[in-house]
Amino acid sequence: MPKQKTEENKLTGKHSSEEKKDNFEAQMTRLEEIIRALESGKAPLDESLALYEEGVKLISGCTAMLDEAERKIKLLTKRPDGTIEEKDFISDDK
Repeated sequence: MPKQKTEENKLTGKHSSEEKKDNFEAQMTRLEEIIRALESGKAPLDESLALYEEGVKLISGCTAMLDEAERKIKLLTKRPDGTIEEKDFISDDK
């Protein structure tokens, strides 16, 4: 099975860790490129629509990654007795 995965990685150019998170920073960089291309107004309509659709998918993926990262954050607080308490992070906007 690992051999099959290695062959898939060769085709996609991704490694297992990259497949999981698909690199948030790379997605944000691509999103910035799309925004610049759309703002320039130089792309034909069909290309602009394709870029817009790609941008929406990137935003959705980035939002999901940020939501997952937020779920992983733990707050550590010191109790009066000196012990440490671990709580899940809860955002104020939820």
